[in-house]
Amino acid sequence: MRELIEKLSENRSLSLAEYEALVSGMNPEAAAFAAKKADEARRAVYGNKVYIRGLIEISNVCRNNCFYCGIRRGNTECARYTLTPDEILGCCEEGHALGFRTFVLQGGEGVYKADEICSLVKEIKSRFSDSAVTLSLGEFSHDEYAAMKSAGADRYLLRHETADREHYASLHPDMDFDNRMRCLYDLKKLGFQTGCGFMVGSPGQTAKTLAKDLKFIEEFSPEMCGIGPFIPHKDTPFANESAGTCEQTVYLLSLIRLIKPNILLPATTALGTIDPSGREKGILAGANVVMPNLSPLGVRDKYKLYDGKICTGDESAQCIKCLSLRVESVGFEISFTRGDIIKE
Repeated sequence: MRELIEKLSENRSLSLAEYEALVSGMNPEAAAFAAKKADEARRAVYGNKVYIRGLIEISNVCRNNCFYCGIRRGNTECARYTLTPDEILGCCEEGHALGFRTFVLQGGEGVYKADEICSLVKEIKSRFSDSAVTLSLGEFSHDEYAAMKSAGADRYLLRHETADREHYASLHPDMDFDNRMRCLYDLKKLGFQTGCGFMVGSPGQTAKTLAKDLKFIEEFSPEMCGIGPFIPHKDTPFANESAGTCEQTVYLLSLIRLIKPNILLPATTALGTIDPSGREKGILAGANVVMPNLSPLGVRDKYKLYDGKICTGDESAQCIKCLSLRVESVGFEISFTRGDIIKE
């Protein structure tokens, strides 16, 4: 394992078979070595800075019916909500006053139309010209993405979920793998700081499918990548499936950092949900972004993609001091800058 990890740390390409060996050969020694190398790679680019983003979950209404997701169209137990543009702007206002300089608008697919998103982005950029806007609102056409970029959106996060076509179909009953990939390549060509990502431990995932994910990240070279453990939701077809693990997620964070040393890599809420120290472990293993919640308190408990999601306390944007102390406890420092990718 050490030889393959060394090869990655030298910024060399790996074959699918080598990535599969890295995934299947995970053990405590390999994970510790990968984390050490990932920490060195991250510090060489970003020092000890961890960038903070204000997450606004704008709606839990979604047109898709993904088997793993608590806000899937078919979940009749979900208490639906959609924030108004004024409510979203109010979240940005509060976040800006708290020191945030990046706002992440995330929500179910198909709620806001492209022209409505463009109007919202223009207003946010007009009021907070020193801030970046990240969108995570699903699939649109090339021209709709182009309009969002022209409106001022800086980044777009669209998790690919799996780079294996058959595995993708087993998770997404009414979605198209090719269209998902088309969206990602459109975003990249349009000049967005583009993010992909996947669940760790999703039903049907294997070392081979994870190897495809890592190879895709190597070849696509995203500016951001969001990964977190699969956590089942009680009102989905995957309710009784086993969750992913913190250990494997953290190990994969290290490998992704070594694949692309300047990537923006979040320690996710899901990681903090599955392990109380999960985000700290993620940061120590190479992550350099955290995204506390700026959504109105009244809706935070309704945006449940999985069971047990933490929605009060240190992950709240209002508890900056708590979050800063947690980050400082592992030797890092919160940065309130826009936190754009540092070019290679």
